[in-house]
Amino acid sequence: MKSRKLKNLIALLCGYAILLVLFRVKYTQNMFYLFLVWNLFLAIIPFGISTFLLEYPNKILSYLLFPVWLIFLPNAPYIITDLFHLKQGTSMPMWFDLLLILSFAISGMLLFFVSLNDMFILIKNQFSTNFAHFISVFALFLSGFGIYLGRYLRWNSWDLIHKPKVLINDITIRILHPMQYPKTWGITLGFGFLFWIGFLIFREFLEKREVKL
Repeated sequence: MKSRKLKNLIALLCGYAILLVLFRVKYTQNMFYLFLVWNLFLAIIPFGISTFLLEYPNKILSYLLFPVWLIFLPNAPYIITDLFHLKQGTSMPMWFDLLLILSFAISGMLLFFVSLNDMFILIKNQFSTNFAHFISVFALFLSGFGIYLGRYLRWNSWDLIHKPKVLINDITIRILHPMQYPKTWGITLGFGFLFWIGFLIFREFLEKREVKL
């Protein structure tokens, strides 16, 4: 019940963010920030998968859907980098655009942490707590790497299907020659540690209040 209440509150925040962007479109007749709605949709995909698997646990489905969940997971925290689009000189006050982007970014981060926590519980129940911690840390740093791929190389999750060879080549080069790509690993490690610390705080917050997701 508590889990459902938290997820309903996140849904409320997502709805608020969408209302803000629709108001902006109506007021300015400019559809630029509508891309945030698409980014939010991509962030909801892993959240939907983990919620479904937690509600209806099934080992075979878990094995099939886990790779999909992992591929789409970085889309959730990626929204915080949309702050790069904040700029002065638009027809809307800068404070409104900041409020708009932050509403989507916070929604994305909450979807991210709740989804990861759901998957943590699933893995712990099927395997062990240690393995669940390992997968969580891997997913957190993978998300940091995903932010680099998305923001700077302009790859997205769908490209793993559309252009797998080129994408895998870009990834392999950076893994085999890390010293040649300091930005890659600076962003990966920087965001990875930020997400890891944030997730630890999130889980500590839940445990202190005896909230079981």
